Amino acid sequence: MGGLVIVGVDGSTSSLVAVEAAAREARLRTAALRVVHAFLWPAVPAPLGPSPLGPPEGGLRNMVERLVAEAVEHARAAAPEVEVSHAVVTGEPLTVLEAQSRAAELVVVGSRGMGGFVGLMVGSTAVHLAAHARCPVLVVRGEAHRDGPVVVGVDGSPAGDEAVEFAFRQAELHGTGLVALHAWTTWNAPLPAPQDPSEPYANPAEALGQEEERLLSAALAGHQERHPDVAVEHRMIHGPTREALIEASRTAGLLVVGARGRGGFTGLLLGSVSQALLHHAHCPVAVVRGAGARQ
Repeated sequence: MGGLVIVGVDGSTSSLVAVEAAAREARLRTAALRVVHAFLWPAVPAPLGPSPLGPPEGGLRNMVERLVAEAVEHARAAAPEVEVSHAVVTGEPLTVLEAQSRAAELVVVGSRGMGGFVGLMVGSTAVHLAAHARCPVLVVRGEAHRDGPVVVGVDGSPAGDEAVEFAFRQAELHGTGLVALHAWTTWNAPLPAPQDPSEPYANPAEALGQEEERLLSAALAGHQERHPDVAVEHRMIHGPTREALIEASRTAGLLVVGARGRGGFTGLLLGSVSQALLHHAHCPVAVVRGAGARQ
């Protein structure tokens, strides 16, 4: 066992689905799996053990032990060959999982938890963890098409380079193809100047299209050399990035994006595209923060 995959659990159905996904990821990576529950003290005093007037299996401690044991059983059923451990850590879920992510190669969480509000599409823990974790975060949501490709949003930014590498590795591990999707508009792509300053600018759409195709090829070149067995489809979309990626997620096994992309504002931890996908994608979403953002 080399690496470590962390999965956050809270007893919800969503977290049990995340446990199964995390177990499969650990198996593919030949990694260990740690099931983590963040325990928050209730706002009003409550006994950790059973009440003198209640059943012996009552109390908060027994409840937590039962939900963690159930999660561990789910993990072992999904991937019997994976070494599974568990931990109950006192603290707020985001703080606990961010600390756990420092020793992990992947953190997996469900899209909704026990405290979710009806109408919200993704839990606050998932969104904030994607912005603060020290390793990639996989948010299990929607439906993963097992035979579907890994789709990665490519924008050519240095911050997005690690997301591209992660996507290649995921496609390699799962034995699927990779769709490298680059969406552009005349608003988010700079118009290249003509080689001869005396010449007029070319047709904006045509010139930008050629420039963006070169950007996509350059962003993938080194990764394709490191992962020669991964079949890659270059997909150029003339249109908004969010809509293009959400549409691509309908048939994908996984959608991968960087936390911040080209045009991101300094100080923001999670970009608008990443947040939109966490809320609206039709398949699981992996958010990969660049090394500089993880310092």
